[in-house]
Amino acid sequence: MQQRVKIRNGPSAPDFFAQHPVFTREEFVRELDPKHKRSLRTLETILSYHTRQGRLLRIRRGLYANVPRPMTAEALPIDPLLVIGKLAADCVIAYHSALEHYGKAYSTHREHVAFSAHAIHPFNFRGQRFRTVPFPRTMGGSPIRYGFLPQERQGVAVEVTTLERTLVDVLDRPDLAGGWEEVWRSLELVEFFEIAQAVDYALRLGNRTTNAKLGFFLETHREPLMVDDKHLERLRRLRPKQPHPMDRKLGGKLVPAWNLIVPRSLLERSWEEPS
Repeated sequence: MQQRVKIRNGPSAPDFFAQHPVFTREEFVRELDPKHKRSLRTLETILSYHTRQGRLLRIRRGLYANVPRPMTAEALPIDPLLVIGKLAADCVIAYHSALEHYGKAYSTHREHVAFSAHAIHPFNFRGQRFRTVPFPRTMGGSPIRYGFLPQERQGVAVEVTTLERTLVDVLDRPDLAGGWEEVWRSLELVEFFEIAQAVDYALRLGNRTTNAKLGFFLETHREPLMVDDKHLERLRRLRPKQPHPMDRKLGGKLVPAWNLIVPRSLLERSWEEPS
């Protein structure tokens, strides 16, 4: 018979597990012992016991997944976006992982990324890599906490960057989104953006090259995204003053309207060439 450990003033441990497909040790402690009547060691002993019994799967230190009966820990499917979204209390699913959440990623990736102020060492789990990166900052040095959207995955609350912020972030850091072809092909799966929100966020970043990248993308997708001249003009006023490469490693051809040297693979859409 399943042992039911009950702590006064809180739910039983199995009840908590059933309601939390993926959870942190801190969440368990907070909910199981809201009035701090038990020692942390006692609560950790409960987690260790249920892990040994196969009731829990330890993903990494301080992060667990519930294993519902009759499932085994080895066969339990784990949503990688839940893992990356629960690594820390302030995690925000971002970059390619955000595109995957919205169903707009052209291909699946084995690296998952979230913003967090906590320096969490990258780790691998079941052949996939998980990492956090710091929140981008304004030119003045303040972290930009803008464009986050509360969402649910398997009934678990997570935060994800909005599509508009994700648009700018993946153009700013394509290395965190699978590279330029993946970025372009993924963004082209999005039918609609609130363009003003994307431009507002880009201007907060204060990076002229990123402004130009966004402007170039919007201009080349002007008709399907219904891009207004006023949004392009806001970005154009703050484009690089001198020609600047979109990607230093790739070089490319100058697009004078944005002072941006664009990789030829994007200009020519090389992925559309017949094999």
